Amino acid sequence: RLLLLLKERPLCGNALAARLGVTAAAVSQHLRVLRDAELVVGSKQGYYVHYRVNAATLRRWRRLADNLLCGN
Repeated sequence: RLLLLLKERPLCGNALAARLGVTAAAVSQHLRVLRDAELVVGSKQGYYVHYRVNAATLRRWRRLADNLLCGN
């Protein structure tokens, strides 16, 4: 769900928490995992970090999945 929200537009951790109905701490833990996997990137804007999907990583993962599933 977090990635789906970020595909629509960049959001800060608090906005993600509000939309998902979870704590900011929970979102922060998930964002750390997604950052480590290079699925999201953050950019500092004022006091907040806004996160967005890393499209290059998604494209790379899609190619890998297509090769695995379709044998291309």
